[in-house]
Amino acid sequence: MQAPKKSFLLLFATMAFTLSACSQPLPEESGSQYLTDSAITTKVKAAIFNDPSLKLMEITVTTYKGEVQLSGFVGNIEQTNRAVDDAKSVSGVTSVKNDMRVRGSMNPFYR
Repeated sequence: MQAPKKSFLLLFATMAFTLSACSQPLPEESGSQYLTDSAITTKVKAAIFNDPSLKLMEITVTTYKGEVQLSGFVGNIEQTNRAVDDAKSVSGVTSVKNDMRVRGSMNPFYR
């Protein structure tokens, strides 16, 4: 009866160690940094919405420590460039990562 308990404890300890080794620490962001990033996100969204060529596009804005990530779908490459330029024009933006896709470019059957 003692051997199964030891085996179970060894298995449990191994699994716990493996899972803890795989987990990544969460990025730490202070409260003021979070508020700053939220303000930047809001300003970038406003800039994109106020751009007549982008007003109806499906663009998601995420900000972390001043780095803005744009994702979603646009109608053409010019709109992608406009969205990036609009984001770069916002004060507090340190860089812009473009993950936007031109609608229909990935699927040859989409029209």
